[in-house]
Amino acid sequence: MSTTEEHRTPVSLSSVTADSPHMQPAARNPERVERWTAVLLLLGLLGFIGFGWAYWVDATPWILGATMGAGFSFVGIAVVAWGKYLMPKGPFVEERHDLRSSDAEREAFAAAITQRGGGVIKRRPMLGALLGGGLGVFGIVALFPLLRSLGPLPGKTLERTDWKKGSYLVTQDGRRVHVDDFLINEVATVFPEGFEETENGQAVDQTIIIRLDTEDFVTKKGRESWGPAGYVAYSKLCSHLGCPVGLYEQSLQLLVCPCHQSMFDVTIGAQPNFGPAPRPLPQLPLFVDKDGYLRSQSDYLEPVGPGYWERS
Repeated sequence: MSTTEEHRTPVSLSSVTADSPHMQPAARNPERVERWTAVLLLLGLLGFIGFGWAYWVDATPWILGATMGAGFSFVGIAVVAWGKYLMPKGPFVEERHDLRSSDAEREAFAAAITQRGGGVIKRRPMLGALLGGGLGVFGIVALFPLLRSLGPLPGKTLERTDWKKGSYLVTQDGRRVHVDDFLINEVATVFPEGFEETENGQAVDQTIIIRLDTEDFVTKKGRESWGPAGYVAYSKLCSHLGCPVGLYEQSLQLLVCPCHQSMFDVTIGAQPNFGPAPRPLPQLPLFVDKDGYLRSQSDYLEPVGPGYWERS
């Protein structure tokens, strides 16, 4: 039995150049392929821009999916076409006898790698620019979901509520509170009138009102006019972790937070006398108008809620 060997002449990388048959693109008409690749990259770039616009304006889900899908599809097809038809083809064979190549062969190998890879990009700067532009735009657009999902900046929303000068005190069902509605030691949760339509809503506006006397009640010096007809009002958000302080110990005149048992003395400005709460509950200044309805003199004069909202 005889065997035949296929003899192949090794091709040294030192002899491979951009003009060598081994370095030619696989496409018969590379200029045409280059134009179509550029068109695909441009369409992909427009797809990514469209996705960014659609996400920013909160477009319907199918528009978001279509624009992103189009961007990835066009760029993907363009990259595949670039690699298949415009990159040089082998085989590339290096003659090697010793384990270590000579310095000349090593320099020739490095030059061939440069010609094989970077040379194609250098000779087609438009495609490189379009690919880089598309990927760069997508990188920027990819930040949109993160930035938009964070929501608006809080600004000073943690420092104020929807209470303002002249706000009517209303119950959960929107009924205005009249000075004759409560007996001594009765309590209720109230809100500023129109709270349903405000930005903060019930979260920071909720206030607990207690009638301690029939005469004006002073909780602290400087608050002589804040408790008309014995009514005092405090923020319902615990100054510890923001739990609703909804329990009232009538005999001790203490508001109690059900989460961690902080207790606040309503007769001395809701000063905490037990538990982890670091500061008093902010007091809302009240007045009674000519029709006998309870209204606020202003917003709270200090931030409501947990102590970490206020550093002073």
